[in-house]
Amino acid sequence: MTCGVFCFCPARSSTKRKPFGGPISTEPRINDRIRVPEVRLVGPNGEQVGIVSIGDALKLAQESDLDLVEVAATARPPVCKLMDYGKFKYESAMKAREARRNQAHTIIKEIKLRPKIDPHDYETKKGHVVRFLKAGDKVKVTIMFRGREQSRPELGFRLLQRLAEDVTELGFVESQPKQDGRNMIMVIGPHKKKAEAKAERAAARAQRGADAPVDLPDEAVAPVE
Repeated sequence: MTCGVFCFCPARSSTKRKPFGGPISTEPRINDRIRVPEVRLVGPNGEQVGIVSIGDALKLAQESDLDLVEVAATARPPVCKLMDYGKFKYESAMKAREARRNQAHTIIKEIKLRPKIDPHDYETKKGHVVRFLKAGDKVKVTIMFRGREQSRPELGFRLLQRLAEDVTELGFVESQPKQDGRNMIMVIGPHKKKAEAKAERAAARAQRGADAPVDLPDEAVAPVE
């Protein structure tokens, strides 16, 4: 069955509607893109100039060889500042890059213990916890119960308390001990942030390198009598 002259069949229409608008710009308006009658003007050094017409503000920017940048668009009138916008963007990008470079993600390490752990094994496991905390990582401590040990949860609780006290100078209990099926879990967080620990390790390596002995050629070494 075909459509008549006055029949409209949207299913057969090949025309696609384009979405309205475009991506929202996060860049501030500068210079001629600022289209308001007047602005509250701030000088390049942060001094308050006052409310001036947009024409006078643009003229001052041109005379100072600077840009007029809208820094508070929602204010009434909008606040604009005289600045070198290209230099401002460059410095902002460098700061963001440096922040990303110094940012370090905290990693959660896991140590597993038995309720009746041997003293030597305990010291070994504690050494791992100390090393992780010094590196700025969190430590998930898991007590594994087997068989009849499940009826003695206080053994695991006391062991976790002992471990937390032994490393209290390096970390704190971020998540209190809790039962999880056959296991008991506690999370210890480091006092130092990952970036701080990383910087300290780099400084220590640099110091060790500076203190390392200098190798001399054989002819420069006096023979030992």
